[in-house]
Amino acid sequence: MAVPTSYYVVLSAAMFCAGLFGILTRSNALTFLMSVELMLNAANVNFVAFSFHHGNLTGQTFALFAMALAAAEVAIGIGIIVTLYRNFGGTDVTIAREMRW
Repeated sequence: MAVPTSYYVVLSAAMFCAGLFGILTRSNALTFLMSVELMLNAANVNFVAFSFHHGNLTGQTFALFAMALAAAEVAIGIGIIVTLYRNFGGTDVTIAREMRW
């Protein structure tokens, strides 16, 4: 007995909305990074669910590439956060507005 695809779509929508809420309401750079990762994982859930629904591996391949993209994004994001912390003494992204002219 398989789980219907609509359940995965609802789960993915909830994950995406939680990530979007985290991006729109928080000012911490680490929370931004986690929220973006949550949104990427929501897309991966959709890729895998529809891949299973249609009986091919294309969605799973896209999910694998999205996970590789997420790993690269985390590596660059952590570097930016470390630089932000060193220059401004915290990870609050509203402080970095001082860098503008």
